[in-house]
Amino acid sequence: MMLWGLGVGYVISGEYFGWNLGLPAGGTYGMLLAFGLITLMYVTFVFSYAELACAIPRAGGGFVYGQRGLGLGGGYLGGIAQAVEFVFAPPAIAIAIGGYTEIWLPEAKQLVQNANFPVDLSTMIALVAYVAFTGLNIWGVRQAAMFELVVTILAVLGLILFSIYALPRFRWDNFSRNAWPHGWDGMLASIPFAIWFYLAIEGVANAAEEAVNPQRDISRGFGAAIVTLVVLACCAFFGATGIGGWEQVVYAPEEVMVVDGGVTVSPDATEVDRPLLLAMGQIVSADSLPFHLLLGIGLLGLVASFNGIILASGRALFEMGRVGFFFRPLGRVSRRSKTPVNALLVNFIIGVISILFLDTAGLITMAAFGAVTLYIVSMIALIRLRRKEPDLERPYRAPFYPVFPVIALVIAGISLVTMTWFNFDAENLLQSYSLWYFGYVALAFLYYVAFLKSRISVEDIAHFERMD
Repeated sequence: MMLWGLGVGYVISGEYFGWNLGLPAGGTYGMLLAFGLITLMYVTFVFSYAELACAIPRAGGGFVYGQRGLGLGGGYLGGIAQAVEFVFAPPAIAIAIGGYTEIWLPEAKQLVQNANFPVDLSTMIALVAYVAFTGLNIWGVRQAAMFELVVTILAVLGLILFSIYALPRFRWDNFSRNAWPHGWDGMLASIPFAIWFYLAIEGVANAAEEAVNPQRDISRGFGAAIVTLVVLACCAFFGATGIGGWEQVVYAPEEVMVVDGGVTVSPDATEVDRPLLLAMGQIVSADSLPFHLLLGIGLLGLVASFNGIILASGRALFEMGRVGFFFRPLGRVSRRSKTPVNALLVNFIIGVISILFLDTAGLITMAAFGAVTLYIVSMIALIRLRRKEPDLERPYRAPFYPVFPVIALVIAGISLVTMTWFNFDAENLLQSYSLWYFGYVALAFLYYVAFLKSRISVEDIAHFERMD
């Protein structure tokens, strides 16, 4: 149950916010095609990745699997990609936590604006959340996992509540209006936001060392989590967009006008990353009990993912530090709490900087870059390990091998190529997220070749080989 809670909890905020930011590019049809493609990728990936997690149950997840199957270079690539995913996803969720919470505090919001603080109330709440949940994960993994399970169950109930209200009001005319605004280009540009529906589910593997019986429980937890998430993602997507059209779950109500079946959006309208609340507001009053229930439970959904990914990110950085690919102090645990305190603190510092200088769409895109790179490395490692170590004990084997891992690998590769193309802007390099991501990867590998490769000792490599 805890592993299911972690798997669903890592991801469930993706149903509550963020995915709607792909609708202006893709429309409902483009987003639906991207969603279907990415759902296929995640289903095949999860049931393949579970084989690695059960055979090699270590906290480093994709980093360890990459090293085992592809050597130290492959492991390093998987590790730095995983670090990007788990470091940039929490700030995006923290920003959404701030946005949800400030709805309840209109007076405080106005007070902060009048006082001319350097940051708004939403950002202040996001920073406080980072402090609180980093502290919880430093306190202990069992406490963090128990908290994760409770809030995840409540967040699932919130999506069920939304579905009860929204799905009976689904209208195909609303769903199909302006459904293909930018053609195939729009569909491809919406891929990172479709990934956000499921991003970070692989973090279950990073809790493998704390699992009681990882060889049995991880595959069950993974499988139950992905089935739950596919159902919930469908409910969120169709329920939200089918009530009044996609524009009304992207922009604030006062910026959208519906006249004679057509929709007009204000030219200076800004995107709002609270699609379920915008959809619910078309059904019930913002002062009603169902609306406030969804608001409160939705906030718990964001908290579930925020806490869970912080837990996973600490372990990902910890494993890289433990073998010497990051600073070795990151590979130490607290004697008192047995948690990777140093790794959690580094994640906290990067997260705070990201909240102050990046927006939600940029953070989601960067996290998606790291995720698909990790999936590519992991699936290649799985295929390589089947040939390299045929006698490795595999308590669980990927179904339909090699079809499932190949499907996941191909779709992840297509996603990486299209995201690279649509996130490069020669006229505005600061907003070219693909340039930032591949620049980071290139610098990291230069550092690896120049300094790390020669310093990794035989003992370090032997330590890796003993990890099974």
